[in-house]
Amino acid sequence: MRKTLQKTFSQSDVNILSEKTCYSGFLKIKQFQLKCRLFQGGWSEVFTRELVLRTPGVGVLLYDSKLDKLLMIEQFRIGCLQDDQNGPWALELVAGLIEDGEGSADVARREAEEEAGITLNRLISVCEYYNSPGASSEKLSIYCALIDLSNIEEGIFGLASEAENIRSIIIDRSTAEAAVQSGQINNAMSIIAIQWLALNLHELQHDQ
Repeated sequence: MRKTLQKTFSQSDVNILSEKTCYSGFLKIKQFQLKCRLFQGGWSEVFTRELVLRTPGVGVLLYDSKLDKLLMIEQFRIGCLQDDQNGPWALELVAGLIEDGEGSADVARREAEEEAGITLNRLISVCEYYNSPGASSEKLSIYCALIDLSNIEEGIFGLASEAENIRSIIIDRSTAEAAVQSGQINNAMSIIAIQWLALNLHELQHDQ
């Protein structure tokens, strides 16, 4: 039987004294004055933290277990602007943000249509995680979808209204793993998904 980790504290062990909005645009930033309980007992002094508020996001690993290939996408990413190795175009999973009324699986299916022209059926949950909890509220969910890539062509996708210019790419799983090792694939969501695939490969190759 697996042991469950016991957490020391919860939300009730944080005391928010004040909060204010510092910026509201494509991103929203709030500043908090707060204190929290200490592991050695008692409470901390009051301290300040800024938090980037982000809509939850969803990514989907598109994998053909018979061909042992992945469909990934490449697009411009402002956060990679100073990446000397790869430049500001990132090789990623198909992904997007949750809109009102959507569940995370709905987003996976919608984005697969928008960014790769693929209709998804069954989705396998991989994990949920916080992308950068020291400064951002962004929570991400990853799925895997077993698909048939034998009749799928690479192409250009994305919504012009969102300034998207997305290229879909079909690559061997071994090539993707090598790209993780070399740093060519450099974003957390893709790295997590490809490593998960390596751990679960035997099961997936007998499941499609």
